[in-house]
Amino acid sequence: MEHQTILIAFLLTLFAGLSTGIGSLIAFVAKRTNTNFLSIALGLSAGVMIYVSFMEMLPKSLASLSDIFGNKTGMLYMIFGLFGGIALIALIDFLIPESRNPHEMHGVEEMKSNYRLKQTGIFTAITIAIHNFPEGIATFMSAMTSLEVAIPITAAIAIHNIPEGIAVAVPIYHATGSTTSPSSAWWWGWS
Repeated sequence: MEHQTILIAFLLTLFAGLSTGIGSLIAFVAKRTNTNFLSIALGLSAGVMIYVSFMEMLPKSLASLSDIFGNKTGMLYMIFGLFGGIALIALIDFLIPESRNPHEMHGVEEMKSNYRLKQTGIFTAITIAIHNFPEGIATFMSAMTSLEVAIPITAAIAIHNIPEGIAVAVPIYHATGSTTSPSSAWWWGWS
């Protein structure tokens, strides 16, 4: 039974992670940035992630913290963690220049040089890879604990990863025009 649980957890984590590649495939058919599609995809993924965070993860973390520290202190730690994370993201968003900030809308048509486009795509790939590591741990650990929690988390992360694949692959594809070399959009989009 333990091996089966590990296999299911691994497969759910693999599915969530590989969904980034679905977004990278979109780079091959996109001749220009479709801001309506990107807005809908990002809005959907953000909504799903917010729902899972508040309806699944936050109550579980509160229960765990309350078991360890008691109800009042556990609640304070949970609130501190939530708002501390918001403050950290706001600080990072403030410190990163608008031209390099992935939260600002930039069409590939705005960027003049192929080098800058490719650099943006590679920088985004590295950032998203770092960002996806804790997501993979969260998916795996939730699947080891409960499939009722793991399946919505896996779905949310999978939906959330599709626009990430787009964000990586579109600039690299437009910079290199390649879909087959190791530096191509497809290769980086799966990261």
